[in-house]
Amino acid sequence: MWKNYSYDYLKKNKASSYSIIIGAFIAALFLSFLCSLFYNFWLDNIEGTRQEEGGWHGRITGELGAEEIVKISHFANVEKAVVREETAGEDQTSVDIYFSNKRTVYQDMCRIAESLGLTEDACSYNYQLLSLYFIRIPGDDKPRMLMPAYLAVVALVCVSLILVIHNSFAVSQNSRIHQFGIFTSIGATPGQICTCLLQEAFVLGLLPILLGTFLGVLLSLCTVWAMTEFAADLAGGRQMRFGIHPVILAVILLLSVLTVLISAYLPARKLSRMTPLEAIRGTDGMQLKKKRHSRMLSVLFGMEGELAGSALRAQGKALRTTSLSLTLAFLGFMLMQCFFALSGISTDYTYFERYQDVWDIMVQVEDTRIEDFRKAEQMEKAQGVQSSVVYQKAKTLCSLPREVLSEELLSLGGPEAFVEGLSFDGEGNLLVGTTVMILDDRSFEEFCREIGVSPSLSGSILWNSFWDSTHSNFRYPVYIPYVKEKMDTIKLPNAEIPVTALSQKCPLLREEYEDYQLVQFIPASLWKEISGKVGGAEKDMYVRILANQRDSLDDLNTLEKEMIRLLSPEYEIETENRIQERLDNDKMIKGYEFVFGAFCALFAVIGIAHVFSNTLGFLHQRKREFARYMSVGLTPLGMRKMFCIEALLMIGRPLLTALVMTIAAVAFMIKASYIKPMEFVRAAPVVPVFTFLLTAFAFVALAYYLGGRRLLKINLADMLKDDRT
Repeated sequence: MWKNYSYDYLKKNKASSYSIIIGAFIAALFLSFLCSLFYNFWLDNIEGTRQEEGGWHGRITGELGAEEIVKISHFANVEKAVVREETAGEDQTSVDIYFSNKRTVYQDMCRIAESLGLTEDACSYNYQLLSLYFIRIPGDDKPRMLMPAYLAVVALVCVSLILVIHNSFAVSQNSRIHQFGIFTSIGATPGQICTCLLQEAFVLGLLPILLGTFLGVLLSLCTVWAMTEFAADLAGGRQMRFGIHPVILAVILLLSVLTVLISAYLPARKLSRMTPLEAIRGTDGMQLKKKRHSRMLSVLFGMEGELAGSALRAQGKALRTTSLSLTLAFLGFMLMQCFFALSGISTDYTYFERYQDVWDIMVQVEDTRIEDFRKAEQMEKAQGVQSSVVYQKAKTLCSLPREVLSEELLSLGGPEAFVEGLSFDGEGNLLVGTTVMILDDRSFEEFCREIGVSPSLSGSILWNSFWDSTHSNFRYPVYIPYVKEKMDTIKLPNAEIPVTALSQKCPLLREEYEDYQLVQFIPASLWKEISGKVGGAEKDMYVRILANQRDSLDDLNTLEKEMIRLLSPEYEIETENRIQERLDNDKMIKGYEFVFGAFCALFAVIGIAHVFSNTLGFLHQRKREFARYMSVGLTPLGMRKMFCIEALLMIGRPLLTALVMTIAAVAFMIKASYIKPMEFVRAAPVVPVFTFLLTAFAFVALAYYLGGRRLLKINLADMLKDDRT
């Protein structure tokens, strides 16, 4: 009986069926697109982490010989063990370990360390890679919110779609309350009614779900292809490869079916619990639980404003999704635009403008020591080169007696007041971190002449600056002397070298030195003598190049190609171009804005779709409401005004909420980043935000226009008829 009843009803009420079909299709389309896109983002993040950090899961460091390495390789669950070329020290060996089952990495690493007689401190982990597999290792203090954010967005979209689609089912089911009341009176149980409605939902939604899933995956494929084409134009851009796993397809179908069934179940459960008398009488109209007067709306818009406010309050529960979706859309879009505006100001200040006159071409020469590099002179004499500096970086510790520290630093408590965990050597001297910048001899001599010191290749030049973070911030730092002017030598591990000079200046290098580090510059010839004792040098070296023609991308591209020609294939190199990097950065920001903007637009679409669903779906309820208004003298012009006010309030309330939250968030970001408020005001994203808001308002206004036009075409006598009989 129920099958025949459902078949006859669906056949005779195609309009309500189409609404459900469209809702199921949209749900499957959104979920398929998001899930498949996030799956490919996840794969791309894994690939990027493997390229940058390596594909290892755990690393163990200690005095390991061939026997210990073989023992690690044969340990249960170990897929392979690879000795790192870059060792931790003369007597230390680091081994990268790959596991078959990643879930037990921490336990297995502890067992391996114990079997080798090492402590847990000898173990380190690829936290970033493991977090992408939802594996948290004790000691990882970073939030690692990428994967939870993906899942949260999918869950939020599911909930939003349920709230939107369930309105289509509610419209269809509420129009049949009278019929189900009769069925209940003759013995139909609530379970039978609920099952009947769920069967209808499944039948109507099955084909749209399959079609929406297919088109969503196809849309995701097109998006990945577009992002790949976009990345191809970026220097060092990584190519994304599209993939979809059968499990992901199964999850998409399951989520889509559950979304549709839950959307149908919510109103079906409510309907099935109604008593026969309530169902036959039909008490589903919109009613205010508590009457309130909207004084502000009355003052601004008169009687129509009061009526519009009351109507929206009566629909408060139905429009809750609309308000939430639009609030999230406005808040997300405004925050995104403001964040990128602040980020652009900060990046310009701390990078592009700061290093504008420092470099044009950067060359990173991989796995090469500066003392073994033989192309410095050729690069300096190449056509188009104004100047070049060849350098390498090393990090180690130096021993500083307290008596050599400056009075200004001692008055602030010394380095230990700024750096936690400083230790002391056997003589009671402070062991502080030092960055050793190793310059080629020619560049070092030029730096000596630049600061007014007689060129000498026998000692180092200290950058005598210490950031006073107590009385300044990172945006506008204030530096004090690190050590006293009279300092003859500096003690490094197993070496003591003369101090040629102390300087407040640095060579023109595109480098940002670590906070509170003692930075020193030494010639390559001196480093060649002490490198075996000191250690700590990075495996790569760099060449900073200034060009004669600095304002043309074509000129810099030509110079970059010349550098590649000089160094390849003898050296493995990576090059950067100042102007090209700025263009790539701008493209990357636009790409981020597009992706995040699309998510904000998604929330806006969900909210606007709900507006359309309410304005068109609740027509059978609102036509009786407006019939009462017209019977007491409300004119068609007044009805139009009322609809306009409702549309304005529909946008205005979420906008006001989002605006207040955005202002508070931006004020916090400005304060945290130490940017002057007027700098942000000049770069405020007024045009894109206004365009986004205007577009959302236009669609909401369109929804009310269509609903109002249909309502105004109905005759008053027809409105007052009982359409349930």
